[in-house]
Amino acid sequence: MTITRIRTRVVAIPVDRPTRMSNRELNDRQYLLVELEDDSGATGLGYTYAGVTGGALTKRAVDDLLAPVYLGADVNDVYGLWGRAYQETLLAGRRGAVLRALSAIDIALWDLRAKRAGLPLVNLLGGAVTALPAYASGGYYRPDDGAWTDAVRAEIRFNAAQGFTDHKIKVGGLSVAEDARRVAAAIETIGDTGRLALDANNAYRSVPEAQSAIEAFERAAGDAGIWWFEEPLTPDAVAGHAELARRIRTPVATGEIHQTRWEFRHLIESGAAAILQADAGVVGGVTEWVRIAHTADSFGLRMAPHWHHNLHVHLCGATQNTLVVEFFALDKGIYNFEQLLTPETRMTYGDNKVRISERPGIGIELDEAAVAKYLVEAA
Repeated sequence: MTITRIRTRVVAIPVDRPTRMSNRELNDRQYLLVELEDDSGATGLGYTYAGVTGGALTKRAVDDLLAPVYLGADVNDVYGLWGRAYQETLLAGRRGAVLRALSAIDIALWDLRAKRAGLPLVNLLGGAVTALPAYASGGYYRPDDGAWTDAVRAEIRFNAAQGFTDHKIKVGGLSVAEDARRVAAAIETIGDTGRLALDANNAYRSVPEAQSAIEAFERAAGDAGIWWFEEPLTPDAVAGHAELARRIRTPVATGEIHQTRWEFRHLIESGAAAILQADAGVVGGVTEWVRIAHTADSFGLRMAPHWHHNLHVHLCGATQNTLVVEFFALDKGIYNFEQLLTPETRMTYGDNKVRISERPGIGIELDEAAVAKYLVEAA
């Protein structure tokens, strides 16, 4: 079977109220949707987050650079196509939007192959349909939610009502003292039932600054401790992450912006993180994510992928070194991709776990009315 058609669309979904993290404000989320069709009429769906403004650029990368490589090719030649596509874009890409575009088309190809086989993607990759450990992600800065500590307490209680005992909140967007008060409020609300991770989104400018911050947060957490300290420095500061990891007791996690197995090789060899957060929509798709996960496993490192729980449950279910899956409740209006999906194909969850769909492929289906509502028309 060969690939006969590639369709790309960009949608922009507004967040429901003013939201920011340590280093940027969020107005909407742009997603690239890629659909592949083979000569039997079977289709596969892939996607990636393109940032708040990068949708058109990512779409253009598929249409102009990648589609010519994939059109007319054998649907089973996954690794060969990835290598040829990467080679074809050496001058124009290798990282950034082009790799996100390659991620989306690769995800679509895996979805197509799993659907043709009549299997959930996790089964095609060698895993089982099961429930996986997850945590409730959030803790963004939203001024409309009231006092910072009150907002954190309310969100932890909301997460708990949905069945989650493990949580993550943002830090780095306020003074260290103010963020430490938020950490203390979260720990107090969690009690002895679960864990708290912290996500700095590259907020700190140096190793000493990041070290000072995490030590303040550790004091605020007391005996409960911090589960992990995520992206304290810029992603390019691989040596800095490694130095910080040696200095502090909280495990360092990073990788959500890193791309390809070559960047992850650098992270691993440098000892920059105990937890790798590879995002299949960023690193190069399913093909590259699996390579990274298996390499990490050989070094005793755990995978806790960033975002895209609908996809990542399949990858984590087929990976022995999975630590946990990041889950965003659609009700929070932050990670809002599931607004594009039919309700029956959205993630199901409970008891601090997320469940893998038994439907063929990734198991998601677009709500075309929702796609039309948020569609960004091509220039």
